[in-house]
Amino acid sequence: MAAYSYPQLLPLLLSCVCLCGFGSVLGLKAVSGPAESPNPPNPPVLRAVDPPAKDAPAAAAAAGASQPRRATSWKLSEEAACREDLSRLCPKHTWTNNLAVLECLQDRREESEIAPDCNHLLWNYKLNLTTDPKFESVAMEVCKSTINEIKECNEEERGRGYLVSCLVDHRANVSEYQCNQYITKMTSIVFSDYRLICGFMDKCKEDINSLRCGSINVGQKDVHSQGEVISCLEKALVREAEQQDHVHPIKEECQRAILRVAELSSDDFHLDRHLYFSCRADRERFCRNTQAGEGKVYKCLFNHKFEEAMSEKCRDALTTRQKLISQDYKVSYSLAKACKVDLRKQRCSLDANLPRAREARLSYLLLCLEAAVHRGRPVSGECQGEMLDYRRMLMEDFSLSPEIVLHCRTEIEAHCSGLHRKGRTLHCLMRIGRGDRSTTVDSICQSALQTLIQSADPVADYRIDRALNEACESVIQTACKHIRTGDPMILSCLMEHLYTEKMVEDCEHRLLELQYFISRDWKLDPILYKKCQGDAARLCHTHGWNETSELMPPGAVFSCLYRHAYRTEEQGRRLSRDCKVEVQRILRQRALDVKLDPDLQRRCMTDLGKWCSDKTDAGQELECLQDHLEDLVSACREVVGNLTELESEDIQIDALLIKACEPVTQAYCHDVADNQIDTGDLMECLVQNKHQKEMNDKCTVGVTHFQLVQMKDFRFSYKFKMACKEDVLRLCPNIKKNYKHETKVYLCVSMRLNTFVRSNSPLLLSPPLPSQSEDIRLEPELYDPCKSDISRLCPNVAFGNAQMIECLKEQKKQLSQRCHQRIFRLQEVEMIDPELDYQLMRVCKQMIKRFCTDADARNVLQCLKQNKNSELMDPKCKQMITKRQITQNTDYRLNPLLRKACRADIPKFCQPILNKASEDSELEGQVIACLKLKYADQKLSSDCEDQIRVILQESALDYRLDPQLQMHCTDEISRLCAEEAAAQEQTGQVEECLKVNLLKIKLEACKREVLNMLKESKADIFVDPVLHTACALDLKHHCAAITPGRGRQMSCLIEALQDKRVRLQPECKKRLQDRIDMWSYAAKVAPAEGFSDLAVQVMTSPSKDYILLMIALSVCILFLVGLLCGRITKRVTRELKDR
Repeated sequence: MAAYSYPQLLPLLLSCVCLCGFGSVLGLKAVSGPAESPNPPNPPVLRAVDPPAKDAPAAAAAAGASQPRRATSWKLSEEAACREDLSRLCPKHTWTNNLAVLECLQDRREESEIAPDCNHLLWNYKLNLTTDPKFESVAMEVCKSTINEIKECNEEERGRGYLVSCLVDHRANVSEYQCNQYITKMTSIVFSDYRLICGFMDKCKEDINSLRCGSINVGQKDVHSQGEVISCLEKALVREAEQQDHVHPIKEECQRAILRVAELSSDDFHLDRHLYFSCRADRERFCRNTQAGEGKVYKCLFNHKFEEAMSEKCRDALTTRQKLISQDYKVSYSLAKACKVDLRKQRCSLDANLPRAREARLSYLLLCLEAAVHRGRPVSGECQGEMLDYRRMLMEDFSLSPEIVLHCRTEIEAHCSGLHRKGRTLHCLMRIGRGDRSTTVDSICQSALQTLIQSADPVADYRIDRALNEACESVIQTACKHIRTGDPMILSCLMEHLYTEKMVEDCEHRLLELQYFISRDWKLDPILYKKCQGDAARLCHTHGWNETSELMPPGAVFSCLYRHAYRTEEQGRRLSRDCKVEVQRILRQRALDVKLDPDLQRRCMTDLGKWCSDKTDAGQELECLQDHLEDLVSACREVVGNLTELESEDIQIDALLIKACEPVTQAYCHDVADNQIDTGDLMECLVQNKHQKEMNDKCTVGVTHFQLVQMKDFRFSYKFKMACKEDVLRLCPNIKKNYKHETKVYLCVSMRLNTFVRSNSPLLLSPPLPSQSEDIRLEPELYDPCKSDISRLCPNVAFGNAQMIECLKEQKKQLSQRCHQRIFRLQEVEMIDPELDYQLMRVCKQMIKRFCTDADARNVLQCLKQNKNSELMDPKCKQMITKRQITQNTDYRLNPLLRKACRADIPKFCQPILNKASEDSELEGQVIACLKLKYADQKLSSDCEDQIRVILQESALDYRLDPQLQMHCTDEISRLCAEEAAAQEQTGQVEECLKVNLLKIKLEACKREVLNMLKESKADIFVDPVLHTACALDLKHHCAAITPGRGRQMSCLIEALQDKRVRLQPECKKRLQDRIDMWSYAAKVAPAEGFSDLAVQVMTSPSKDYILLMIALSVCILFLVGLLCGRITKRVTRELKDR
């Protein structure tokens, strides 16, 4: 036992109170006898001060402590009541010193027990010792200057023991060495019994009785150390904060006294008698090398609280003390000392006279100092270290937050029982709070959880959250090893790797549980708060919200920030660059889960349950809301629309899509992906490369979804919005405010600009529509009317890659009327602008680069048709071109060049057909057939004639390009020309077969079409590809100077055939003779229907000159005959006159 020497103490001190050789109580491993039960069955009523016993030992003790003359001779060791216990428990060399004997007996081992008489003798001795005027005079002498400095102690009434207790209360402010040593000894005496603590007995007497916390009475085997009584009161104080129904409410003055006692015992755990006796063994086990004093043993035991080897008794005592700290931070010696100056600098301790006021609560202290750190104000490293320890403590044990225990009791009992340790209960409540289970927490419990997260601030250092730290340790070591341990960016790094192969399931759950509450207070992200606090004050008026005393609306500040994040310079009031980067980072992280967006979750709770209850995978809920945008309630539609509008400008916000599309981005879009300002370029690039081999299913689905969403509102196409917003508002005021369907807006603006598809500005109207036909769902105006046709005619066809639309085009004759009309309109648009024909542009992409690099975008199809029969033409592209030619020839309206060239000829010659036609259905080539006949009659204008010639040349090579021929001759082709049709060589063999078998054709309609072909071929040899091929060399030799068209070259060949001096190629001679025979037969089978028809036949006949000569000769003969007959008639008349 270490000894202390105090030679300076005056002789006024009784020899029995002499401090020489008195061992320090702080260094002993004191033990105690059986503790008094805190709740005895029928505790006696406690009196202010128990009167001394009337037995001799007690009287002797009282006299010995109060009478100076007897003090020098009276010793505790000489009293019969304690002699046996003294000889059994205390070393003999201590018997001469009363205080040494007192220390020995009151810190006895647990298994030892002292007699009741001795116990009571010791109590009276200590009581009389602290109230003895002489003893008080010693204190006044030793601590004279200290008493003068401490105003409270200088004003204490003398003779009641209050002076010594006051000095004990203010021992932290004592600087005198002698006074400090004196008070240290007195502290061990005062704290050994609650009745010796200044004023405690008077303030808590009634509460001790009402709470049945026990007292000492003569004759009972009660421990003279009353730590159990204080422990009982402390537990009652904690329990009162955790319960709504206060059966025995503790008086305010007693509450202050209890917390004051806890505060006074905060530096040395020996002074907390209940905790000291409960944790002696655990202290030896875990904290043997930890020096007592300054709260070090407390902190050591706190750190080992959840160790398996920790005894339950000690764990309970530690938890009680931690709960007291949460009510008054001053109960933690180390925290109060480390942060004392910082609290004063940051004005966090506003009312020092109210220890249990808001300013005294641990949560308030943490919030206040954390706010100062976030705002960049200086807070000492020692204080921040202490804050870190207590923030971790709050996250580890939910029971330290009385609000959690009080308001979340039902949820804990129902869902989180058995998860008390290492923060598991708290994370269980957080999981329920974010709605991961069928039940949700009460709003008050939710608020308590939010307050706790704000106080603990785990974002500043992820290690504060022990459950998160353990779950994510492996992920941090692999994915975030480049970031310094404890850096706030660790959590951001974990969020960036959410749903990746590096993330583990347990870490994912813990992370999302925490992020749910972080997202509801922007200040919990220290980096965001630091970079954006100026912008928030400037743009969002958060001056009041910055203070910890005010609660801001969940998510309100961040919603304000991201609304300003994407404003242009013209719109003004933009975020600073650093703040915008952080806002974009948070947006990308929160897009992973709708629950991380408080505003979205609050407004869309009903719609999420109605439309998206089965969407549980990452990112599916937001996609579901976007898919049902038209069905959402207005508040939800607004917030989903705003978020989607942001995504259209910066698709990086959709982190899952960007992750899925990384391969194709690196291969084809790396140049736009690296741009700091996206403005929709990256998504446009992904759409253009949607069917590259690097594109995986997830990326394809994500891009298609975004395209579908884009069509719901013109604002969702950033470039279109920026180019056309003013025009939309000016030209299309009738577009519904809350449903600005992009196609409706597009068509509206186009019509107002007198253009069907594009204006003169390619930027204005081109971006939205090129990829519409890639997926029919991208065009609701087409998709909705065709849903039934899709399920009936194309049930197994995929939507993407334009396959569904191609299927409908091929089955258009079987489509319902509405769907047929929509398909016709789509084809009309695609023929005007082939760039909008997704399938054509995709299949012929390489051929366009090869043959049509210099061609105008609108003439791409025309260019491809001109190069269709090139040896370098890709077969798939050639097949696609043929499909489009077949489509064009079904209706003149699908051929823009023909429509323009023949705009005067069509109403002039084909008006009866137009009168019978409907607006949105094909004419099945009737108008083109009409124009072909007029071409043969040589009645068309030159521009129209050129276009019809092209059509005749194309259809002569492929009968499928002639809708009338295909419609009327399908059966005959199958019967007579099956082999030629199966070859699909597109060399005119089917047409030649029909001509050769003209006499075998049974169907009159088909025969008429073949005769029309023969008639057309007389007008131009180019219309007859077989004949033209056979006679190509003869045309070059004999008719090179003849201008093509109007049958001139055909007449040249016939004259050459009739000229015996000219020798034609055998094949040409044979084919030409066959054609003459066919024309002769056609003339017999189909005679002229009128004079005009006859005149046309004559003018187009190869024997035109001969026929005209014969007609002229006939007219001359007729004239001569008439003249002769006239003279004879005249002579007869004269003879009659002469009579």
